[in-house]
Amino acid sequence: MSAKTVNIELIVGLGNPGSKYEQTRHNAGFWFVEEIARLKGAHFRPENKFSGDVCKVVLEGRDVWLLKPVTFMNRSGLAIKQLASFYKIPTENILVAHDELDLEPGTVKLKTGGGHGGHNGLRDTIAHMGKEFNRLRIAIGHPGNRDQVSDYVLHRASQDEQISIDNSIDDALRVLPLLAEGSWEKAVHRLHSK
Repeated sequence: MSAKTVNIELIVGLGNPGSKYEQTRHNAGFWFVEEIARLKGAHFRPENKFSGDVCKVVLEGRDVWLLKPVTFMNRSGLAIKQLASFYKIPTENILVAHDELDLEPGTVKLKTGGGHGGHNGLRDTIAHMGKEFNRLRIAIGHPGNRDQVSDYVLHRASQDEQISIDNSIDDALRVLPLLAEGSWEKAVHRLHSK
């Protein structure tokens, strides 16, 4: 079986717009793409036709779009569909970074396809794009009771949890060159063997 080649052309961070949500756990995807932009000296700008804030960076000699939907989490797929359709980006060349309840803070995993696991941003993305996009799962932990999930994701992490989340984002940034050059399996191996 040959190694999977993925040419990432679009990295989407899932989150909610506005200062009220900026520091909440649900915005972990935004934090990831904001950090890429910061490291590359790029700046997001509002783009109404893509229902989001966008910028373009160069990773390993390739142009890659960064997108933060401003539609709120439960309509994220609309923005992704708009940008991907406009630039003719295939679903398999999209990486969606999102908060992940089912892993402990400090963990970050790559995955292709699958369900939404109750995540409204993923649910809407699947509705617009199908399941076969790539995901970067940034762990935020679980409150322990599913009735507390919506409150939990819309609040700040504790200081220790935030440090762990930030460290996991740094881990993901370190494999970005591998993702950009299409070495998906290498990136997965490096990230998951930490």
